[in-house]
Amino acid sequence: MESENQKVISEAEELPRTIVRRVVKEKLSNDGDDMSVHKDALLAFSESARIFIHYLSATANDICKESKRQTINADDVLTALQEIEFSHFLGPLKASLHEFRQKNAGKKAGAAKEKEEKMKRKLEELSHDSGGGERVENEDNQDGTGHA
Repeated sequence: MESENQKVISEAEELPRTIVRRVVKEKLSNDGDDMSVHKDALLAFSESARIFIHYLSATANDICKESKRQTINADDVLTALQEIEFSHFLGPLKASLHEFRQKNAGKKAGAAKEKEEKMKRKLEELSHDSGGGERVENEDNQDGTGHA
């Protein structure tokens, strides 16, 4: 029973194979190699990445706790990379983070503008509905005198 629970836990923590395969294949194609990757090798890449993520997140968590905070932020991860002696990743990671933040800022600005326009339309609809003062005439009383 315990081995079944451990298997379920490890499957839940497992990185998606398609993503791992894509990352490995992209790296190999960028290096000009047309090499195939055995299923066991993909599993080894996946497991290595999972262990690295656990180690990095534990280190970032320690840094966060030392700062008396409860939420890990990007700077904690960058500091953790230095602490575990992977500082050569800092340059590319900072560039990716900057690009992500730029894209996100654009999306947020667009979403805020869309929300503002939606609110304006709602206000206009409300003012039209309540402030128009339209009278609805009874079809039987067409001349307004009470006589048909």
